[in-house]
Amino acid sequence: MSTPPTPPQLAWSDALLLGYGPMDARHEEFVEVVAALQTAPDHELPKRLAAVTSHLQAHFDEEDRWMTETGFPARDCHADEHAAVLRSVRHVQALLEQGDGSECHRLAGELARWFPGHADYMDAALAHWMCKRRLGGKPVVLRRGVASA
Repeated sequence: MSTPPTPPQLAWSDALLLGYGPMDARHEEFVEVVAALQTAPDHELPKRLAAVTSHLQAHFDEEDRWMTETGFPARDCHADEHAAVLRSVRHVQALLEQGDGSECHRLAGELARWFPGHADYMDAALAHWMCKRRLGGKPVVLRRGVASA
């Protein structure tokens, strides 16, 4: 039986920038709390998972507010994905409250795998939408140290 691949260690870089400042700031916070959960020793799991849960609730509420206020066309699909992530996090939190922290690091790894694709696809579309609505055009993103294709 083969060992599953080690989850990537999530780290902030300019490759994750989308060009909408408030979203980029929130995403940098996401990376920080998930990275802290990924590396947390067992005795810190409750504190680190609580930080992830709190962050995600505020993060997703903020994006939902932006989508609702501006009539973002893909709001339902985007919000459904957020709801699925929160369900998973709350499930792991319930397990931890029952004394089983075995899923915390796995959750952190799955969030680290999930986030870049979610940001590149769903959040990038929202960032473009927000910039166009609020600033009149799509964002210009300058990424240091990121090679272009």
